[in-house]
Amino acid sequence: MSAFDAFVPPEASLARAAVLRGLADRVVAVRPGERAVVALDGVDGAGKTVLGRELAAYLAGRREVHRASVDGFHRPRVQRYAHGRTGETFYEDSYDYDSLQSRLVEPFRDGKPFVTAVFDVLADAPVTSAPVVAGPDALLVVDGIFLHRPELVDLWDASVWVDVPFAIAVPRGNARFGPVGTAEADPCDPKNARYVEGQRHYVAMVAPTRRATWVLDNTDLDQPSWRVEGRPECGLQARPGPPEGSSGLE
Repeated sequence: MSAFDAFVPPEASLARAAVLRGLADRVVAVRPGERAVVALDGVDGAGKTVLGRELAAYLAGRREVHRASVDGFHRPRVQRYAHGRTGETFYEDSYDYDSLQSRLVEPFRDGKPFVTAVFDVLADAPVTSAPVVAGPDALLVVDGIFLHRPELVDLWDASVWVDVPFAIAVPRGNARFGPVGTAEADPCDPKNARYVEGQRHYVAMVAPTRRATWVLDNTDLDQPSWRVEGRPECGLQARPGPPEGSSGLE
């Protein structure tokens, strides 16, 4: 699991718990009786990893659940920075998508041994994790950035875009690494430029809200809200969005 998974989320508010229960109801219905893969996408600091942990707890006992993060499939530092440290190279060079597909998603679907990580980005070194075999009705929840890229979007049976503005996501994400000062909180500060520009480039190119199955506004962690967007869940009929003003999945 990602090194960023150490944060333990606080107990959910009543409104958040309603969203989580409803999202779990939708996810558990994706490809029943088959292995299914669900992606949690969003910018850095949106709350994807925490959402993955929360969702897994609400799915417990309903279907077998495995979790992974794209952070376990980084490329080595020398490859990530080989073409500079721009927003575009952040988007293009950060991750080993071939390994994500061949070591994680494909073997999971085939009922073969899979691994949830191949690289530790903080140590800048490969990792060896014990292979896992999923049962025939298992779910795999994958969180991370850039998951609706054209070469990845068809890997997922359903997906969530975790929507948070940069003004909230940047300080929230940087808080994982220590105290957040003025520079760390400012999306326009040069310290954040590579990451913010890379993710703006992604959003502009891909329009993930139109590719995702569900869009969850996670700006206010206590009062998230949602709407159905984009392609329907595989194996399910497309469903209308919630009534105007509704919060939480019903």
